[in-house]
Amino acid sequence: MLTLDFINVGNGDATLVRDTDAEFAILVDCGHYALQRDDHPGELDPRSRRIFAGDFLREAGVTHLDILLLTHFHRDHVGGLGRVLDAASVGKLVTTYVPPEGFGDLEPDADNGLNPTARNVLRCMNIYASALRTHPGRVRELVELPGTRTEFLQLTDELSMEIYCSEAGLYQHQKRIFDDAFRGVRDRYTLMRWGKFMNASSLRQRLYYHGKQVVLGGDLYGALWDRDTTAPCDVLKLPHHGSLSSVNRKFLSQIRPKTVIVSVAGGRPDERPHPYIVGLLREFTDDIRFTDAVAIPGLVEPVFQKSVHLEITKEAAQ
Repeated sequence: MLTLDFINVGNGDATLVRDTDAEFAILVDCGHYALQRDDHPGELDPRSRRIFAGDFLREAGVTHLDILLLTHFHRDHVGGLGRVLDAASVGKLVTTYVPPEGFGDLEPDADNGLNPTARNVLRCMNIYASALRTHPGRVRELVELPGTRTEFLQLTDELSMEIYCSEAGLYQHQKRIFDDAFRGVRDRYTLMRWGKFMNASSLRQRLYYHGKQVVLGGDLYGALWDRDTTAPCDVLKLPHHGSLSSVNRKFLSQIRPKTVIVSVAGGRPDERPHPYIVGLLREFTDDIRFTDAVAIPGLVEPVFQKSVHLEITKEAAQ
C-alpha cells in the first residue's frame, strides 16, 4: 500500500510518502522552523493541529527516511530540517545544492550592508547548512542534482519517481551564488535577484504506483511547467500554496487532477489560497483538500487535522 501524508506544518510543505509493503519512506521538504510565521498576525487558533514535520515523523514511528528530498531552499521548505534530523536518520538527502566541506556560518544578519531580500537568501541557506553541520552522521549521503536532466528513481519494486528540474542555467547560477556566499562574497544585487527567482528553481516530482500517478508541484508556478510534465494525474499537490500564480486554466486542463492538495496555513493575510484559484480548481475536481484549517466564506470550511492522509492500495490502483 502507498500512503501519503501532506503534513500540516502551517506555512510550507512537507510530504511523507511510504510504501508500507517495502518499508520505504521518502519525505519531500521539511516545512518551516515555526508553526506560525512572525509576519502573519494573530494568535494561533486553539483548535489548530499544526505540527512540525519532525514531530509528525516521531508520532508516525518513522525513525529512518530512505530519501529526503528538498525542492528548493526557502525557509518554509527547509526550515524544519533540524527537527527532521533529530527525529530520523536519512539514507540520501537529494537536492540541487550541497554546501562545501568545512563550511561555516553565513552570518546573514551581520552588518553586511544587505537589504532584506538579499539577507533572506543567506538566511534560508544558513538554516539548511546549519542543520547539516549540527547533525553529523544523521545523513549517510548527500546528492547534488545537476539540474540538467529529468531524474528517474526506482524507489521500490512497486514505486518509482521522476524528478523534474527547471532550466539548467538556474542551478548553475545558484551554485555560483551559494559557493561565493560560503567564501564570504556578499554581492547585494546578485543575492537580491536570486531571492526573486528561487521558486523558479523548485524541483517537482511525479510518483508512479500501480498505474496511479501523484504529482508534487513544489513551488514552481504553473505557467512555467513544460507540456511534458503536465500529463493527467490522480493526485496533485498544488504548486506554491494556492497563490494566484500557482496554476492557470491551461495548466489544469492538461494535468486534470482527480484530487488536489493545497499545502497552506489557514488565515494567511496574502490570499493563499486565493479564492479565484479555489474556484478554478472546482471546475476540474470536487476533491480539494487543505492541509490547514482554511476558511473562505462560501467556498471552504475549516478542517482541523495533522495531515491530509491518502492511501492507495494495489487493488484500488488496478
